This record gives sequence, C-alpha cells and structure tokens, in this order.
Amino acid sequence: MQKLNFHTLDVFTDTPFCGNPLAVFTDTGELPTALMQQIARELNLSETVFVGPAMAANRFKTRIFTPGGEIPFAGHPTIGTALLLLQLGRLAPEQPDTLVLEQRVGPVRVEIEATESGPVARLRTARLPEISASSLSRDEAAVLIGLQPEQLVAEPVIASCGLPFQLLQVRDLAALGQAALDLAHWRRLLGEGPVSNLYCFSLQEGTGTVRARMFDPANNIPEDPATGSAAAALAGYLAVQTATPGAHRLRIEQGIEMGRASLIQTRVEMGATGAEAVFVEGQARRISEGHFLLD
Repeated sequence: MQKLNFHTLDVFTDTPFCGNPLAVFTDTGELPTALMQQIARELNLSETVFVGPAMAANRFKTRIFTPGGEIPFAGHPTIGTALLLLQLGRLAPEQPDTLVLEQRVGPVRVEIEATESGPVARLRTARLPEISASSLSRDEAAVLIGLQPEQLVAEPVIASCGLPFQLLQVRDLAALGQAALDLAHWRRLLGEGPVSNLYCFSLQEGTGTVRARMFDPANNIPEDPATGSAAAALAGYLAVQTATPGAHRLRIEQGIEMGRASLIQTRVEMGATGAEAVFVEGQARRISEGHFLLD
C-alpha cells in the first residue's frame, strides 16, 4: 500500500480558517496525471499541488490541479507551497529565502522575507500582463452576475499574467456584495469559451485598495476566497492603464463575503515601454497534515 503525504494550509492569511485552503502533496514522484486529478477532485479544494523531487537546490517541479482540471499557474498554490517547503526544511540552509517552482507556465521565482507577523512569500510572475477584449458586453456581464448595467463601471476585459480572467469592475462595495452568478446565463455566454471565469472588483478610490470576488464554475469553484493569479492580472491591467513609470502597489481584499477574509499584496514595476515585472505576495498558515492510502 502506498502512502501519499500531504499538508493543508490557509493561504493569503495568517489566521486559521481564513484565506484560501490549499492541499500540497510532497515527494509525489511521477504520479499518473489521472490519479492527481482524482485526488484533487476528492479533496475538492480550489487547488491541490503535487511537488516532485528537487531538480536542483531550491528548484522543484510542481503541478497544480483544480477539481476540474490542471492549470498552468496559480498564486495561492505558489505562495503556500513555497512557505510549506520552508517550514519543512526543504530549502538549502545557505539560501532559505529564494526558490523556483517549475510550473506549466514556466519557472516562477519566489522570495521569502521574515516579518514580525511571520514569513511572507513573494512571487514574480513568469509572464507580463496581456490584455485583450472580452466577448462579453457590459449588459451581458451585468446579467451574468445579477446586476444592472449601470452598476458596472466599464466594458469587461480579459487580462492575464499566465492565467486569463474576465475582469468586471463594479461601481461600489454594495454592488460587489450583491453580485451572484447566474449559471444559466453563464453556460450560454461563457460555458464553452476559453476564458469562463469572472473576477469582479471594486476600486476604493484614493486608498490603493481593491475588494474582489472570483467565480469559476468551469473548475467547480463556485467562489474563490483568494485568487493570486487573478490579483496579478488585475494589478497588471490597472498599472498598464496608467502607463506611469515606477512601482504600482495594490492591496486586494477577497473572501470577505464568504467569511474567509484574505489579503493579497501586489506590485507592478512599470518602465518607459510598459510593465517590466509583476509581484504577488502573502502569508500562509499550516492547518493539517495526513496521507492518502492507495493500493
């Protein structure tokens, strides 16, 4: 009988039972893809990570699965996995603050910084922001989330730093709290499309803070408490719109409406010709450990 050891963490928080839950399997070797998918479906968390043997010092191959399929990049699995490897003593003692996680999107570099409230992991996205038009109109997007068109600030757009998201800016926190995905309209408008998730957000003007919600029924995620890859896409999109050189910082609060408050910090470095780097950072709290028993 084979034992597969795993840990669970709450990510983008330092408080138990907040943030986004994550499962990480360590030392998985070469598990069949179908088995990894079955395990992710069994756990039914928004993401499950499988870590392979170290490819070199502080360099690990990782694969990320939602209950619905494998994805090339995700923020909270990257942050949580990096902090777990640090806690487990898997990083080289002479350099415990930098590692690389090889993902389908490419190598993702992570730096870990000690703070008074505990270690913080900061990832640099493997890809710079990419922005394109959405197939949704403002009217269609409003219907999708149960709002009136005037409650949306602008036409939806698609943005990506390795994983694309439909970005829907709503007028205020009241509208964001009111948003509720209509699955029938979602199936008609987005269900068969290449970008079927919805990242709804409200800018709190003058504060550098955003409140966000993410719906992804295609991957069996009715709502996600914290979405680092979407935070990167949003931060990149907003920074590119300003086109102002320098560091653009954004504080993203998510999961509030679910009772799982999360905090994601982002930074986009803008140069004269556009975005030069996108960073996402946060904390994680280890919650449990166990193992699967497989024949």
